[in-house]
Formats: sequence, structure tokens, C-alpha cells
Amino acid sequence: MKTTFKISGMTCNGCRSTVENKLSSLDGVDNVQVNLTNGEAIIYSKNPISFSLISNSLPSKYRVIRNIPDQDNEMIKSNKIKQLKPLFIILGYISVTSILLNFRNWNSTNAMLDFMGLFYIIFSFFKILDIKGFSKSFKMYDPLAKKITIYGYIYPFIEILLGLMFLTRIEVNIALLITIIILGITSVGVTQTLLNKKTINCACLGTTLKLPMTEATFIENAIMIIMAIILLI
Repeated sequence: MKTTFKISGMTCNGCRSTVENKLSSLDGVDNVQVNLTNGEAIIYSKNPISFSLISNSLPSKYRVIRNIPDQDNEMIKSNKIKQLKPLFIILGYISVTSILLNFRNWNSTNAMLDFMGLFYIIFSFFKILDIKGFSKSFKMYDPLAKKITIYGYIYPFIEILLGLMFLTRIEVNIALLITIIILGITSVGVTQTLLNKKTINCACLGTTLKLPMTEATFIENAIMIIMAIILLI
């Protein structure tokens, strides 16, 4: 019988070989075909292979998702929401903090600038925790990081600089233009990934919190870009 699993976290041919070798060594497995581009592992076996067996056989950097039939799409959506919970919590904290900072003397411009500044500072923190891992994940979908490897390493520090510029109100217009450019480039890569239905991790919160690449990632970038355009206008 043939069983297909979605596996995220594979970034190179070395990862593909590791996954292929680990799965091939399992009892009852006759053949394994791993597709790095699609993030899939097709397993041929005489008897059904349990999900837990597949998941437990791989290193922790790989996340396994069974290819679920269409009737279980609601379950997939539910799992996505659970996986994205850290992102929603962080964005919620940033939003509430931005509102509270400007609550007494309300100014929507200042609130948006504070939101953008806090967004960059907090998100850069998670990236710097494992900057090498972030760089590898980032170049999986960011067009500029794919061509210029060093860009993935300096990107978190660009975020820190932009965050400080927004929070201190220094050269805000320049920071807004840079935001539109760098997040615009990333959004192009995110869109391509979503259209190709690739299963990879989003690097927005680094590698410490493993988030799947979903529409939420695009929306997150879109919010920042829209704010930047509104503030420039």
C-alpha cells in the first residue's frame, strides 16, 4: 500500500537523504520516495504504517503531517490555528501594548509607529536566537535571501534598526520605505510558496517556534506594508 506524508523542515538534499534513510529502516517499509520540492514522503508497505511511528523515527527538526483526505479539511484548519497560536498571541500583545501606550492622548499615527517598532524588535529577538537556522529557513522562500546568503544573516539586525527608528521617531519616512521594500520582497516569496502548496516552516519567529507557512504569514506582512503606506501618505 502507498501512504503519503507531508514533512516540513527539509531544506537540502542532505535532509532528504536523512529522512529517506530513517524511513527506509523502519520495519514493514518496502520503499520510500522523498520529494524535497513538495516536502513529501511516499511510503510503500504491505501493512499500514502508523503516523506515530513515522513521526518518532525522524529528528525533531522535521514535522510530519499525514496527507489527509478532503473530508478532513476542517481538522487541517483547526491544526493550523493551533500551530499559529504563538503568532496570534505575540501580535495580540503588540497590539494591546501599542494601544495602551497611546491611550491617554490617543494618536493613531503614534499607535501604528509603536506597533511597527515593537513588531520588529520582538520578531528580531526570536530570529537572533538561532540566526543560522533562521537564515536557512528564510532563504527557502525569500527571493533576495535565495540569491544573497548574507542577507539572511543581517536581516534580523535590519529589523532591530527599523524597530528603533520607529520607536524613537528617527527618520521615520526612510524606515517606512525600507519596510515596504523588504516586506514586499518577502511577500512575493510567501505568495509563490502558498500557490505552489509547499509545506515549509515560516521563519518570521525564527526556528525556536516552528510555524507553518500559511495565509497568516502573508497577512502579517500585508498589515505592516499597509500601515507603512498609510503613514507615508
